[in-house]
Amino acid sequence: MNAFTYSRAHDLAGTLKEIGGNEKAMLIAGGTNLIDLMKENVARPSHLVDITRLPLSRIEPLADGGLRLGALSTNSQVAYHPEVERRYPLLAKAILAGASPQLRNMATTGGNLLQRTRCVYFYDLAASCNKREPGSGCAALHGWNKQHAILGTSEQCIATHPSDMCVALAALRATVLVEGPEGQRAIPFSELHRLPGDAPELDTTLLRGEVITAVDLPPEGFAEHHAYLKVRERTSYAFALVSVAAALVLDGNRIQLARLALGGVAHKPWRVERSEALLEGKAPTREAFEAAAADVLRGARGFGHNDFKIELARRAVVRALTQAAPEVARDHDVHR
Repeated sequence: MNAFTYSRAHDLAGTLKEIGGNEKAMLIAGGTNLIDLMKENVARPSHLVDITRLPLSRIEPLADGGLRLGALSTNSQVAYHPEVERRYPLLAKAILAGASPQLRNMATTGGNLLQRTRCVYFYDLAASCNKREPGSGCAALHGWNKQHAILGTSEQCIATHPSDMCVALAALRATVLVEGPEGQRAIPFSELHRLPGDAPELDTTLLRGEVITAVDLPPEGFAEHHAYLKVRERTSYAFALVSVAAALVLDGNRIQLARLALGGVAHKPWRVERSEALLEGKAPTREAFEAAAADVLRGARGFGHNDFKIELARRAVVRALTQAAPEVARDHDVHR
């Protein structure tokens, strides 16, 4: 058993001081991921700082027309918030596609962004895992890798990021606000999570001692034309094999603006701006959707058990874009 101490933070300054002075200290809020990691002995903090009393749970409008989600707002609070349901239904649908009601009632916005991979080898202390123990190897490369990544992989790690919420936030181009020893900074969502490269143990670009305080949503929420498609092995409480967040702004019969993000396929929510640009100015047709799907999956590579994900992802992108644009002709078979 790993012994640890516990304290409750009452203000952000105190929180920063506690975690800044102890590199093995960890923050805990909902604990829906951290407690699992501690039970499996994957995470071994020497000190836990409970931040649930910090004033970071508000959801409030921004001066530019966007919406700010406090880092301690729960997934349920966000999904069922009237402004999120009305203006950002893509985000609400993605959240409700994840976990269970009980977990969503506990899990926080900040914690959702920082959850670790659900790779079976990461959780198995008897298996080699560069993410858990750098330099030990990656058992998934030649093991059971049905759930693993097909994009952005390295020889060090092929794990996937498990979040549904983050896929929608990537498509919406949210901004993550953090505070640390050097002050405040804003991180574009696409720059928060890392690809594994040669340092898969680093999940994000957060600096030591930084704390997520909020997530800002931009004014454009794609409320009219959007879809969140999650393909999983069972409907209830399962991580995505492939998920797709698709969002469009239509001007007549032309796509004025397009956003596309994939989950379950990479170490981070996968978004390729080049692929989105292929859709802009085009009519919302199957041909245009297939071209974007092919482009976003350029360079995809399977590792045996997960080879099927490449074709599954291609079809999922086409289906999600079709669902986001009901004006597109429905007499084509999206499974073709």
